[in-house]
Amino acid sequence: MVTRCSSLKRVTPSTRRSTGSVPHVAGELFKMMSGINMVHVPYRGAAPALTDLLAGHVHVFFSSPPSTIEHIRAGRLRALAITTAMRSAALPGLPALAEFVPGYETSFWAGIGAPKNTPAEIVDTLNKEINAGLATPTIKAHLADLGGAEMPMAPSAFGKFITDEIEKWGKVVKFAGIKVE
Repeated sequence: MVTRCSSLKRVTPSTRRSTGSVPHVAGELFKMMSGINMVHVPYRGAAPALTDLLAGHVHVFFSSPPSTIEHIRAGRLRALAITTAMRSAALPGLPALAEFVPGYETSFWAGIGAPKNTPAEIVDTLNKEINAGLATPTIKAHLADLGGAEMPMAPSAFGKFITDEIEKWGKVVKFAGIKVE
């Protein structure tokens, strides 16, 4: 999610001592696809970045919805766009960034893996149970309230998803000249 407070000065904080973090590379993908120049400002977490955003010290923050959604709902932050491919049910009036930068998509996702030699029947059972849990109304409602959504998929689809993500973000890392610290 891209949030804004005050006027745009082309400065974006990101998190977790943040070189290479999701907020950092989300901003770099935006720079790569839009041609807009922004300066990466590293932070040690979303809380200090959000504090500086609210205080007007930085003007754009690529964040996950859980860290900003309550500030947006309370009117303390103005959300500019959601970075997922489609609009979010949690903030239905908020456009997807892809509506302005075609093809832009950044999702904060998590997955579960198992060791390479785990028997297929165990992987299939885990996948079935995890996907069933994601389909429960309680989990779906909780994720939606935080601005998220479940992404159930088969193990083979998840493997392809990870391969595609590595390729996509590898291009962004190369574009941005990000190096291991």
